[in-house]
Amino acid sequence: MNDMEDKKAVYYTLGCKLNFAETSSIGEALKARGIRTARKGEMADVCVINTCSVTEVADSKCRQAIHRLVRTHPGAVVVVTGCYAQLKPEQVSALDGVDLVLGSNEKGQVADAIVERLQMMPEERVLVAHEHRTVRTSDIRNFMPSCACGDRTRYFLKVQDGCDYYCTYCTIPYARGRSRNGSIASLVEQAGEAAAAGAKEIVITGVNIGDYGKTTGERFIDLLRALDEVDGIARYRISSIEPNLLTDEVLEFCAGSRALMPHFHIPLQSGSDEVLRLMRRKYDTDFFRRKVERVLELMPDAFIGVDTIVGTRGETDELFRQAYEYMATLPIAQYHVFPYSERPGTKALEIPHRVSPQDKKERSRQILELSDRLTRAFYNKYIGTVRPVLLEHSKNKRLFHGFTDNYIRAEITCPPEGMEDNVIVNVRLSDWNAEGNALLGEII
Repeated sequence: MNDMEDKKAVYYTLGCKLNFAETSSIGEALKARGIRTARKGEMADVCVINTCSVTEVADSKCRQAIHRLVRTHPGAVVVVTGCYAQLKPEQVSALDGVDLVLGSNEKGQVADAIVERLQMMPEERVLVAHEHRTVRTSDIRNFMPSCACGDRTRYFLKVQDGCDYYCTYCTIPYARGRSRNGSIASLVEQAGEAAAAGAKEIVITGVNIGDYGKTTGERFIDLLRALDEVDGIARYRISSIEPNLLTDEVLEFCAGSRALMPHFHIPLQSGSDEVLRLMRRKYDTDFFRRKVERVLELMPDAFIGVDTIVGTRGETDELFRQAYEYMATLPIAQYHVFPYSERPGTKALEIPHRVSPQDKKERSRQILELSDRLTRAFYNKYIGTVRPVLLEHSKNKRLFHGFTDNYIRAEITCPPEGMEDNVIVNVRLSDWNAEGNALLGEII
């Protein structure tokens, strides 16, 4: 008999889509060992927390999640992995209830480590945890593959990890290591396995995916071409790509491809050239604008989401004003706003002029309001049109939601009897829903 029979696990993921991909893979590995996902209200034997450390707020959310899961599932094996565990392992290991702390590149070892702990007697586990709680940070040199969906409809395919850019505000290169990747052949194989499992849409993830190829000598554009030929996968989305790496060759292929969706997530970080220089970014605002315009020239319906950081060191009131004015004129669909957080060991700490917490909050509010206006304007353009939507899970059995090819969230309230999720259907978009976060849709 499998000694893991009826063992249950809960998962909590913070941060980027790459983390969601890796958590899903951990879940698949535990499932293969007989450990199922706990249902709502069930006590878990294992808690896996996959952490982010992009800001101090992210660190705080990680600690809160750990405390909450320890309280909710007393006696469970608590495993903390991810960037926070990699950067601050001793801090994480000092938290009550934590059994295992594994760095960013050790997620492939999580399943084996969990099974090892579960096979111990309870009193032995307590002794091990107190005497030498496992704390390992990674050498972050190897590439750990990942392609899974967890409890989601879309799959996440990790194609690359690490970053060589060392922007002044960022700790990701220290947490994730240098840029590295899987081979095109191995990634196509994973996509094929996902298709065989029923996947219709795959999100291509990584830390700096446009930098793909450092390990294997291959190119990102060749990876896209190969993935586009995988039978069964109807949609791919590129999770995030640096503007200087979003080449015309990539854009032209996406515009004419079978399965690449008209949806891009491009980090700007600041609309001020002076602040971009302080950040050591690899482009200026003029380059970024031309890149956005090129996307829309080739794919007029494209949804473009943009990351921005407010309140970085050196961002004076005047520089923020310039940034806001620039950002207000970009023809994009959404801004993702992050208040700057000082991270130990980064070059940004050498930059004079600190922005007060109050000013960061106010600047965030202004950009969020701008983003809301842009998103509503983008959605409004498509009211009355018909777009393909991948139906996704919904807690309400009579309510489906999903995203159009160009990433408009649709809510289908009266689906045909027997309609299943993970199906792509044509939907006529109408008015906004009551919450104002989706367009109502009718299946055609």
